[in-house]
Amino acid sequence: MAGQPRDNSQHVPDAKSKKDEGIDFEIIELLFFAYRDFTSDPDAILEKSGFGRAHHRVVHFVNREPGMTVADLLDTLKITKQSLARVLKQLIDSGYIRQVTGPEDRRQRMLYTTREGQALARALAEPQSRRIADALAKAGPGARDVVKRFLANMRNGTAD
Repeated sequence: MAGQPRDNSQHVPDAKSKKDEGIDFEIIELLFFAYRDFTSDPDAILEKSGFGRAHHRVVHFVNREPGMTVADLLDTLKITKQSLARVLKQLIDSGYIRQVTGPEDRRQRMLYTTREGQALARALAEPQSRRIADALAKAGPGARDVVKRFLANMRNGTAD
């Protein structure tokens, strides 16, 4: 309860003395905090429209790859059809994404950002891009290549 002293009888004072068993808590925490701050500006923009991070991801990837299919988007995002359906419907109904039947396969649905969707994608990316540019400038020469390699190697199924 707030304001009450905590029972620390179960606390082990020298828990860190085991050298954290090879776990890099410092990097883990830096990634948590970086992600929190990296998403904070877009979150504030999205909130005004009643959207969330799932909407951000859809708008981002559709904007980056116009004409991508729903199947491609599902594969990119690693989410279920059900998860995507709600988010995609909201974006289509709000005029940010348009869906077009495939030219050869009528079951195929191709996705495009509208002019409004492109503007939203840009508005969400600009503060993130500024944050990245500032961090890279502070990190020094060659940082961009190192960061790209590090992040690419963090992804599943990639190897250097």
